[in-house]
Amino acid sequence: MSYSVGQVAGFAGVTVRTLHHYDDIGLLVPSERSHAGHRRYSDADLDRLQQILFYRELGFPLEEVAALLDDPAADPRAHLRRQHDLLTARIEKLRKMAAAVEHAMEARTMGIDLTPEEKFEVFGDKDPEQYADEAEARWGGTDRYAESQRRTARYTKEDWKRIQAEAADWAERYAALMAADEPPAGEAAMALAEEHRQHICTWYYACSHELHRGLGEMYVSDERFKAFYDGMRPGLAEHLKDAIAANAARHTS
Repeated sequence: MSYSVGQVAGFAGVTVRTLHHYDDIGLLVPSERSHAGHRRYSDADLDRLQQILFYRELGFPLEEVAALLDDPAADPRAHLRRQHDLLTARIEKLRKMAAAVEHAMEARTMGIDLTPEEKFEVFGDKDPEQYADEAEARWGGTDRYAESQRRTARYTKEDWKRIQAEAADWAERYAALMAADEPPAGEAAMALAEEHRQHICTWYYACSHELHRGLGEMYVSDERFKAFYDGMRPGLAEHLKDAIAANAARHTS
């Protein structure tokens, strides 16, 4: 039994373009070709595609997925066990975050102010203020820093919740864009890069395209920024840097 590229795209919920890309890079090469040269996928190919999509959902870059699946010493059952462990860990983290959201909703309904520790305990040992002193030392003499300080000093708890929600929504959409293998210089990535810049302009300070390009470079060169963005999805910092550069180029050329 074999299946056309259109059928497989329908089964897996991916685009035909994605399957063509996987073929081009050797990640998923169909076992057969029709007399007319069209791709035909076997049941074994579908099994491999399932593994690929599991790993992609977990945030693995395509190169790493290929290395894992092509390891001759790897046991297919080991892949499933690894994926099960990773998914279980993700589910547990999401469960805790859902519980934290419910706690915040309940507190809001009852008019209770949560402590800073209660607000951020779901994020583990990350301290939202940990870079405040360094930021002041690094940018304290700039107009941008002064503008940011003036704006944020007036923000209410609702403002900060909105900022956090917007950032989380953007991160989710950018991770999905990468999962779909959209290139940094593509329209979709540049649009989200522009949205990232506009978020800074709206909430912190006027951020020109050239300034934004510099920030993109810092997101890769500074390990802490890189860890922050790569924590959303592996490789996101580099992808975003390139998307910011492409977006800046089209607006300044």
